[in-house]
Amino acid sequence: MASRAETEGVTPSFEAALMMLNALGLITAWSDEAEELLGYTGSEVLKQPVDSLLVSGDLVDAPGEGGLPARRAARDQYVVARHRDGRRLGLIVRVSVLTDDDGAESRLLQVLPAEQTPWYGVERSAVRRLLEDAPVGVAVLDPDLRCVWLNDAQARVGGVPRERRLGLGLDAVFPPSQAAELGARIRRVLETGVPLIDHEYQGATMADPAGRAYSASFARLQGPRNRVLGVACLVLDVTARWRARQRRQLMSELGDRIEDGLDITRTAQSIAHAAVPLLGDYAAVDLLDTALPGGSLPDGRARRRVPLRRAGQESLRPLSTSGPAVGDEVRTQPASVTARAVSEGRGLLARIECSDGEAASAEQDADGHVAALVRDFGAHSLIAVPITSPDGVLGVMSVARALRSGPFTEDDLLFVQQFTTRAAAALARAHRYSREHATALALQQSLLPHSLPPHSPARGSLLDVAWRYLPTDTHGGVGGDWFDVIPLSGARVALVVGDVVGHGVHAAATMGQLRTAVQTLAAMDLTPEELLANLDDLVVRLAEEDTSDGEGLRFGPVGTTCLYIVYDPVLGECTAAGAGHPPPALLAPDGTVTFLDLPPAPPLGVATLSIESVRWKLREESLLVLFTDGLITCGGRDLGTGMTRLSEALAHAGCGDRSSLDELCGKVAADVLDQPLWDDAALLMARTRILAADRVARWDLPTDPAVVTLSRELAMRQLAEWGLEELAFTTELIVSEMVTNAVRYGKGPLTLRLIHHDALICEVFDRSNTSPRLQNARTLDEGGRGLFLVAQLSKRWGVRYTEPGKVVWAEQDLP
Repeated sequence: MASRAETEGVTPSFEAALMMLNALGLITAWSDEAEELLGYTGSEVLKQPVDSLLVSGDLVDAPGEGGLPARRAARDQYVVARHRDGRRLGLIVRVSVLTDDDGAESRLLQVLPAEQTPWYGVERSAVRRLLEDAPVGVAVLDPDLRCVWLNDAQARVGGVPRERRLGLGLDAVFPPSQAAELGARIRRVLETGVPLIDHEYQGATMADPAGRAYSASFARLQGPRNRVLGVACLVLDVTARWRARQRRQLMSELGDRIEDGLDITRTAQSIAHAAVPLLGDYAAVDLLDTALPGGSLPDGRARRRVPLRRAGQESLRPLSTSGPAVGDEVRTQPASVTARAVSEGRGLLARIECSDGEAASAEQDADGHVAALVRDFGAHSLIAVPITSPDGVLGVMSVARALRSGPFTEDDLLFVQQFTTRAAAALARAHRYSREHATALALQQSLLPHSLPPHSPARGSLLDVAWRYLPTDTHGGVGGDWFDVIPLSGARVALVVGDVVGHGVHAAATMGQLRTAVQTLAAMDLTPEELLANLDDLVVRLAEEDTSDGEGLRFGPVGTTCLYIVYDPVLGECTAAGAGHPPPALLAPDGTVTFLDLPPAPPLGVATLSIESVRWKLREESLLVLFTDGLITCGGRDLGTGMTRLSEALAHAGCGDRSSLDELCGKVAADVLDQPLWDDAALLMARTRILAADRVARWDLPTDPAVVTLSRELAMRQLAEWGLEELAFTTELIVSEMVTNAVRYGKGPLTLRLIHHDALICEVFDRSNTSPRLQNARTLDEGGRGLFLVAQLSKRWGVRYTEPGKVVWAEQDLP
């Protein structure tokens, strides 16, 4: 009766049929299962030769397995027998040789239908040949991990012939450390019986000292009564798969090491740093001059010699000073490897022939740095790959190998090309950003004030001004921050800071529009709240004209902030209004820092504005500090923290003397901007002066035609006191015409004021809102020439409105 262990893998519908044969092949025993299987009763077959039941196959003289004698081996065999009803049956027969105490031999046959065990339909010898000829390495190790059987594929994997491998352990194939590590894993399989499937390892073998990768599976072999016989090993060479996976991982690691920045030279250096030692022992990134900031890329391939400049390089060993350093020009000849890579638009692999530390080939020595590489660390192979992008050719990347075991291969060239493609994308982004950033910055700086002369009416001795504009170098790029200092009538000065939403050329262009609008509105002598209300209307119109990006997103100036302050040095006061902008800081002469309290108002274009202005008296030598939010939010600070930081910096700096205002402005900017800029930052400082009382003359006059004569006399006496007799004639005419117009068309009382500053300013106040107009009087007209004379005799003139009325003013240059 066959046990389950002896028929593992066989699932018959009945027990195995048993029969016994004597040494002559005659049937001596016949079980009931045999009768059921073949249809013959015992009486019909006993004493009959077993061959009489067979159509094909031999159950008597077949040799034993493995060259052993038949009487010592139990063997499985496929035969075809004839059923009693004439049918043919395929049978699997296990033949076991039995010997009694007298040495007489007999055979025990265990028989099962072949259709119940289809895999047994193949001759056992055929299965053995399949294992021996299989492309997968197969080996059997005994419990001591000595090899007892292996096929041809396994012999090729290990590199040790079969006759030398049998009986030896793992150290016959693997280095000691690897043999110990692999042996520990196999022993765990022997101890636990848990198979180890698809274990990958990489290393050198006798067949391949350079090292390859394998996938191995190990399973414990057991005999009757679960006796451990050894371990079956199946080994598959997966070097190609392993290298592909390693390169994917390497590409990912290289990509992570590339700094995805916006500075092209810093990005180039990070690429060279990423390539060593993962790709080679030395790497250099050389860019065309046209690819560096300020240049434009050539279209397509570079078919002519274009100067290269070393943008980044990395080496495992120190380099000599004879080769180009970062920032130096790389001189190449058309025959050189790097120049050919650029001109031909393809990657090249070159072996460096060297003798006594010098490059021997003239073609290779055309690259000035190749000889240096040979001298420095014995470079023996070089890969040069052009760096290209959709915009054009950026440059070339060179990778050299010297310290490693072997030269570059074609697979290495392909991999370096793949890496260079990824690196080119980072360089192209940096190049496009550098170009766009330079354009936006140039546009913005052209729209900002370039300089304010020390003695201009905007400054003079009454308002000392210093400023800083700091563009950001982050992904946001140039923003729309701006500032301005605008001279107004009556020796007044307007201080402006603003911040346009967005970044780039669009924001810079919008900033230019708004700055021009503010200058135009300021020339109309509007009050701060009126100016911002008109600016709000302009922002709304610009937003309506702006086109969307196709996804409904608009890039108009809605959300722009602005702060407008008018300082009057005659009265020593300032009037300010803001729209969504941080309030100005005031540094008093005693060192106290406060932020002026402005009525809250939303940014321009966001909602219907209800802007109010506020007025303060300022002491002489006070310091007004205007800024944009980029100054106080650097590094991600919130507004409150940033304003506290600015207050501390101002208090620490102090007012300083007049000559050091620019130095003080720079010091405060450096103290506040102690973290990376997230946005543009503008800082405007103005130290106030108050015009001396003896430089201002004021007279209140009644509304009477006779007052015209009086006003002329008063003005002449004042000019004599100031030593300005040269302006007496023109001033007399200007005062006469301006007072006459006020008497005729205005409302009293009148006020005449003369201001002696960088110019002589004549002002006439009245209580009427009617606006005087310049007319072209005809020959026979009796009037209409007054304002025409004023315009001709003065440098400039105008009208500004006040709460009680208006002021007509005119300025003359001093002698």
